[in-house]
Amino acid sequence: MRRGMRRAVSCVAIGVLASIGATTGADAKQYGDWTVATAVTGVNSSAADGCPIESPDGQSLYLMSTRGPGGDQDIWVAARGDDGQFAAPQMLPAPVNTDANDFCPTPLRGHGLLFVSNRSGTDAYGTAACGGGDIYLTRRSPATGDWAAPRNLGCQSNGGPNGPGTEFGPSLVDTDAGTQLFYSTGGPLGASTQDIYVSRRLADGSFGPGEPVAALNSSTDDVMPNVRKDGLEVVFASTRSGGRGAFDIWSSTRSSVFDTWSAPVNLGPAVNSPGPETRPSLSWHGTRLYFGRSGDIFTSSR
Repeated sequence: MRRGMRRAVSCVAIGVLASIGATTGADAKQYGDWTVATAVTGVNSSAADGCPIESPDGQSLYLMSTRGPGGDQDIWVAARGDDGQFAAPQMLPAPVNTDANDFCPTPLRGHGLLFVSNRSGTDAYGTAACGGGDIYLTRRSPATGDWAAPRNLGCQSNGGPNGPGTEFGPSLVDTDAGTQLFYSTGGPLGASTQDIYVSRRLADGSFGPGEPVAALNSSTDDVMPNVRKDGLEVVFASTRSGGRGAFDIWSSTRSSVFDTWSAPVNLGPAVNSPGPETRPSLSWHGTRLYFGRSGDIFTSSR
């Protein structure tokens, strides 16, 4: 991926819960306004930094950065100190990072990590890369700290979520509606825009093919969704009309995981600027928002 795109899009991402039932915009839940966004202290560099997301316990901030050897996209993590500030990020080792572009990290409970990579070839489990960038899953051993060989979640041609293009921003949520993976992708081969998709975890633990989330998609790019832990709020980036320019961050809510998402709302000038805001993510309790802006990582709270 070109450096200019890395700064413009930083890491694109995510997915959203499918909907049953019917909730109107009037039924949207309210969670409060976001404060004016500021750059995150201690984690930004002169390289392109983006794809920020807190670990579920709030003690680490995962991100993508091109500051490493070779200048390609790699996954880094910054630990939160006793003062509440993040220390300088450290690059994750192989087999998470490779000579390819590795980006859009999403830490999970239980030491798991979802991420996207455009590595080629076949993974350690016999699954061949699908093309573009695919979603992978790995897990860190709590005993040794080592990362397991990442597993490709599978190609659309074999019933998995990864398409021939590039997936961005995986987001996993467990609710009464089941375990679901959210992400954005170009959809059918040849599609010119990105849309938000959802893939459901099957009985054997694998993930099925992605389905577009109509309530969140538009005729423009809709990317990088991140769903809050209870499945009732999603943030994502979009170039749809009504924004401040380029990619803006939008949000949508619903009353239950069985309802339709409300009409997306632009987060306004406290968060969005005339430039691109990308890969937004919510902290575990939904009180902090992180996102990329022009190659740096920003945060807001409520």
